[in-house]
Amino acid sequence: MKKQIIDIVEETRDDLLKFTQDLVRIKSYSGQEEKIVRIIEKKMRDLGYDEVIIDSMGNVVGKIGNGESAIMFDSHIDTVEVKDEEKWDVPPFSGKIVNDKLYGRGSVDMKSAAAASVYAGAIAKRLGLDTGKTIFVSCTVFEEDCDGENLKHMFKECNIKPDFFITCEPSGNKIVTGHKGKVQISIKTKGVSAHGSAPEKGNNAIYEMAEIIQRVEKTNNDLLKKDGPRRTLVMSQISSVSVSLNAVPSECEVYLDRRMVLGETEDTIKAEMDKIIEGKNASWEIGTIHRKSWAGMDIRYEPFHLAWEIDLEHKLSKACIDSYSETFNCAPKYDYWDFSTNAVTPVSMGIPSIGFGPGEYKLAHMTNENCKVNQIIDACSFYTNLINKL
Repeated sequence: MKKQIIDIVEETRDDLLKFTQDLVRIKSYSGQEEKIVRIIEKKMRDLGYDEVIIDSMGNVVGKIGNGESAIMFDSHIDTVEVKDEEKWDVPPFSGKIVNDKLYGRGSVDMKSAAAASVYAGAIAKRLGLDTGKTIFVSCTVFEEDCDGENLKHMFKECNIKPDFFITCEPSGNKIVTGHKGKVQISIKTKGVSAHGSAPEKGNNAIYEMAEIIQRVEKTNNDLLKKDGPRRTLVMSQISSVSVSLNAVPSECEVYLDRRMVLGETEDTIKAEMDKIIEGKNASWEIGTIHRKSWAGMDIRYEPFHLAWEIDLEHKLSKACIDSYSETFNCAPKYDYWDFSTNAVTPVSMGIPSIGFGPGEYKLAHMTNENCKVNQIIDACSFYTNLINKL
């Protein structure tokens, strides 16, 4: 089977790369993914997927087979915006291949993986690897702002609960055993409005926030001194409310991003935040995000996810190890992501999850984002091998 997979992947190499280039050429910012969804839907049908569905949020999922064991490969197809196009050496929506690297926004995060997984599903069907299995390949929307909400909706609407979940986020084609947790928090201070000519009659909410800002910085410095995996707290936004530019602000709000490690819980965060606002006219809460998908669905996202890690002795891990060995003819390389992914949804549901994808994740969101062509091809082989092993 190994030789058959290699031969067919090589046979479809040009088509796979052209499809990947086509995806990169489509501007698909979060909330603007309709065109790329339609292109993927058509490609899945052309490749012989048994069923292709676009749900009411705007995610597209292809299905192959109807067996008892369900495997899902997921890639998000939205990207962050390009605001520095003039600084790119290769235009960000050209989809050009230069020195065996595919350049463009989304080439790493994560259209190369989407293309590789779409083709892997089709190759698996062609080889009969879907016998006794159901293969799902999902391409999801609005991940950049609301990771996991897309799958939460898709699973419910389409009645999907896979037995094994692979998030195809970029890993440089290493096996990723998990990722850090994330919580985004809003802190608000209250003040009393007064005219700017008589500030002593009011209470400035910005000044009330000033010490809290210092506490946040100190908390992060303390976290960085802790032993073990790195945990962080960053203040990413600040705003205030006043009746005019000539008035004392009545409210100030800051937004925090906290990255958590294994063992940290909701109680960990509660104790930390309570200490930060102690003695101040302030309150904190999870920083709920509201968005609207390209299909018109209102999205409400609660950004709180614990860190997770799969055991290397798990059936999914062992299948990935075997697939890696067959694909690369060497022992596997492992990683653990600092960032959050759509895997937060299946992990929260108790679904075994793991990560693997082409592209160096440090290049995601960067000027001159690019993915090595051979990693795209190898990822397709790995995904196909993995279907066989499971």
